Amino acid sequence: KEYDWEADMPLCLPYHSVVAYSLHVRGYTKHGSSKVKGKGTFQGVVEKLPYLTDLGINQIQCMPIYDFEECMQYRNYWGYGPAYWFAPKSSYAKSRDAVQELKDMVKACHKAGIEVVLEMPFTEDVSKQMMEECLRYYMIEYHIDGFILNPQIAPMEAIYADPILKKTKIMVHRTEFQTVMRRFLKGDEDMVNPVIHALRLNTNANGKCNYITTHTGFTLNDLVSYEAKHNEANGWDNTDGANDNNSWNCGAEGETEDQEINALRRRMCRNAFALLMCSRGIPMFLAGDEFGNTQFGNNNPYCQDNEISWLDWSLLEKNRELFEFFKFMINFRHRHPVIRQMLPEAVCGMDPLRTHGANGEEGYISGDARMLAVSFAGYNPKTGSDDLVYVALNTHWEDVRITVPALKGAKTWFLSVNTWGDEQNRYCYPEGEEVRIDSEFIMRPRSVAVFTGRDLYI
Repeated sequence: KEYDWEADMPLCLPYHSVVAYSLHVRGYTKHGSSKVKGKGTFQGVVEKLPYLTDLGINQIQCMPIYDFEECMQYRNYWGYGPAYWFAPKSSYAKSRDAVQELKDMVKACHKAGIEVVLEMPFTEDVSKQMMEECLRYYMIEYHIDGFILNPQIAPMEAIYADPILKKTKIMVHRTEFQTVMRRFLKGDEDMVNPVIHALRLNTNANGKCNYITTHTGFTLNDLVSYEAKHNEANGWDNTDGANDNNSWNCGAEGETEDQEINALRRRMCRNAFALLMCSRGIPMFLAGDEFGNTQFGNNNPYCQDNEISWLDWSLLEKNRELFEFFKFMINFRHRHPVIRQMLPEAVCGMDPLRTHGANGEEGYISGDARMLAVSFAGYNPKTGSDDLVYVALNTHWEDVRITVPALKGAKTWFLSVNTWGDEQNRYCYPEGEEVRIDSEFIMRPRSVAVFTGRDLYI
């Protein structure tokens, strides 16, 4: 029986418009708290589409969804290793008809404006020809929007030149962004210059994704809750997984009742996501980070097909404030194209992209500084006005008084985001509710502030 695609086609979203969300099809909805009918399946993802559209992402990046051997020396939950590359995994289908349900998921995602990208970690024994044929197969047969590949194994030049595959998204993950930003956020010394490079580097054109967390390593919650990995459950006496995660537990290892530590952890999570959303390149974040999902300190749960790896959706209500912050920042990025791409020169005369120290009028920044700002400026033809964004980051444990750059004419800066919060515990200020900032602003310890510039009388 021929599948009815209902005129569906890959979405072909511009790279610069993408906000990507990495998930494991089984682990995403397998937990009892997911409250979906098709737990741990393609259908379960479909049932969560209203949630995803509300969050604001427009691309899901799926860990291996093809049939692979699960029962090895240890449980193969992630799906890396030998596989039946052309066969969607039957256990990921509620009806066991994985072909039908994968197509249903892709079509439903496209109707919701969400691309579907597949991770395809081919092993070295797979021929280059077979790799290309496999990618073409998923693109043609399943309308897949793109693929995440290992450039050390996949024949990248041939794929880019292929008349069919060059029409799809070929993506790779940018590990250096993760390392630099993790170290800067926790306050390591001499990180300003690497951060400036990472913030300015526009990786849209070559499909490289920026991320601070992914399935390998800590979740965002665990990144600020554990100094060391806790992989005892994996069966290797805690010897597997990376030893250095550039993490910081904020004063206590693991869960704690200390309210000050928990408040700092929540702020550190906001800092990380604000920084990710205000960086050039394609941002990607790990499913569940938006509501504080934890793997209990396990930084390598490749064999954990259980509640260590499954998303605990009960945390969504517990950490609703964090979810709302993620939602706001994603929408903020969508509303300000100057963050995502170079625009025509701004009328106000500001440089298209510039880094600043505490004094926004000066360009010099000491290499050992823990205070950094970056400004984005451009003319947005769609709105007929300048798009101006100023992002300030204070990773110091003390207050820092900053001066924002002077704007010409009747333009001024407004505070749109402050991860420290105010007296009402507000961290985000929707347009029309922002606080006017004429010149100076006090950056509180370990916080991020984002300002937008516009005419004072609009």
